[in-house]
Amino acid sequence: MISLAGRDILHAWGKFFFTGIGLGLLIGVTLSMAGIYRGMVDDAKALLDNSGADLWVVQRETLGPYAESSSLPDDLWRGLRGLPGVADAANVTYLTMQVRRGNEDVRTMVSGIAPGAPGTPGWPPFLVAGRHLTRSHYEAVADIATGFAIGDRLQIRRNQYTVVGLTRRMVSSNGDPMVFIPLKDAQEAQFLKDNDAIHRQRRSTAENPAFNRPGVPDLLAAVNAAQTESTSVNAVLVRIKAGADATETAETIRRWKRLQVYDREQMEEILVGKLIATSARQIATFLIILAIVSAAIVAFIIYTLTLGKIREIAVLKLIGTKNRTIAAMILQQAIALGLIGFVFGKIVATFWAPHFPKYVLLMPLDSLRGFFVVTAICVLSSLIAIHAALKVDPAEAIGG
Repeated sequence: MISLAGRDILHAWGKFFFTGIGLGLLIGVTLSMAGIYRGMVDDAKALLDNSGADLWVVQRETLGPYAESSSLPDDLWRGLRGLPGVADAANVTYLTMQVRRGNEDVRTMVSGIAPGAPGTPGWPPFLVAGRHLTRSHYEAVADIATGFAIGDRLQIRRNQYTVVGLTRRMVSSNGDPMVFIPLKDAQEAQFLKDNDAIHRQRRSTAENPAFNRPGVPDLLAAVNAAQTESTSVNAVLVRIKAGADATETAETIRRWKRLQVYDREQMEEILVGKLIATSARQIATFLIILAIVSAAIVAFIIYTLTLGKIREIAVLKLIGTKNRTIAAMILQQAIALGLIGFVFGKIVATFWAPHFPKYVLLMPLDSLRGFFVVTAICVLSSLIAIHAALKVDPAEAIGG
């Protein structure tokens, strides 16, 4: 029995092949969208893994430090370090901002890390080049995704920093590469007012008649000085001793320090379940639209090819070919088109994924699921063409 599917593919291989490429581009975009979501989840997990923390202590009734703003006194870590079950505690600040290198701005998350050594919570766990921070000011360790190199000078607010080390896969939950600077510098960049703001505030206060009474200016000067010197942090990262119960330690901090404490599972739920949830729904909607468009394309192409060989189908019916044989031939053609599209889509998705601005994680399981989805779409899309083919009258084989 002649294979109608194979015959038609060989007869119009150019049209069939380029149609498969077009379908493959859609499949490649679909796989890439799934990879973008996987990359967002992996970025969030990498942020938590690289922090080196078991517990995140933040301002009460906030989802900080990544999902919401959080502010804590910078001397809080001393009290936490002395609690039972706590192996280490360190301050940390996070500030998403544009870092300037010459005339170029780079979107980064700037992290202020407490004095210490590699292994201190908040420090990058490894370097790919250079060294860690050793000075208390004006040094930086940057993720290689920033494009910075050892010795580069970058500007954060008013200060210049020299890149002394490079790390890899140190990113925020949004995929922004991280830059690590000393905690005091980060506190100044995030919390302290600049000189012009302080001057304007003092001038406004001095011009207010209510504050010109005897003794009040001296009191205000003392208050302004205290406010200028006071500093905060976004969170305290806590590492638990081996064998200690993290849940019990977290409850102790909540009860006695009246602070919000999140463990790894809770913090992951905040990042993935809250920060990424909207993006996940948007990506899911886009994937559904792509699936519908792909199904429509396959259905249209297979239906068009089937209408183009009505006479051949009528001849097959005239010589006694069973309907299921004709249906199988059309189904084979649809599946072949889907296979060409899937192979091409997988290749282009793998090729262009590293060139996306954010991390794209292509997982084999997603590709396997995509293969079955493409196959199912092709099978369903062929039903319209099969229905048209089975309605063909054998008399058309001898008609004009």
